[in-house]
Amino acid sequence: MADSAHILVVDDEPEICSMLSDYLTHAGFRVSTAGEGGAMRQILEEEPVDLVILDINMPGEDGLSLARFLRANTRVGIVMLTAAGEVVDRIVGLEVGADDYIAKPVDLRELLARVRAVLRRLRAAMDEAAEDSTPPTRKVPFGTCQLDLAAHRLYEASGEEVPITSMEYDLLKAFAEHPNRVLSRDQLLDLAHNKDWEPFDRSIDIRIARLRRKIEADPAKPQVIKTVRGAGYIFVPTPEQA
Repeated sequence: MADSAHILVVDDEPEICSMLSDYLTHAGFRVSTAGEGGAMRQILEEEPVDLVILDINMPGEDGLSLARFLRANTRVGIVMLTAAGEVVDRIVGLEVGADDYIAKPVDLRELLARVRAVLRRLRAAMDEAAEDSTPPTRKVPFGTCQLDLAAHRLYEASGEEVPITSMEYDLLKAFAEHPNRVLSRDQLLDLAHNKDWEPFDRSIDIRIARLRRKIEADPAKPQVIKTVRGAGYIFVPTPEQA
């Protein structure tokens, strides 16, 4: 999954689709475009897609709804396009499973950097899983769920898979490898292979809040991933995990 990756641009503005397609094709990617959700789904059914660039504000089925569909049914990377200054849209986009976002009007060089960063994380996760498929599966309990480190998946106690993004998996893996240790936001960004966020970015807090809704018995009173005020977060295994 290098620069030959297949990228799908979903935007109802043809000029945006054309601009991004030309730029990303020139950068070495294979690019498809879709103007709405139906066309997006058709392309996904016909051929593998590595990453979707998804506009939030589209008529009909908007980007947030499409992001939920992608996260529930695929393992593609998701980069969302938001209107300049729409902080709420960005936060909601991350909460529904986007890997990154960028504001319109799009800075093409920044978009390219963020696309490559997401693809690197996905590639790293795939390579890590493929390094050795022979050892027994290692599963780490996280509250009401289990993280399968070999399969890079999160499962409920019933065995049903819980959809998570590549960044969310990296965060859980970082906690699993550093139990009972306070990790700062900078350390988590480094351990999660994401060094492209701006210093004031709230992505760690947003993603941890989202993870708590998946793994905690009571997300409002987290017992598994706890906040250490002014320091960061700590993963507290249950006694049988420790």
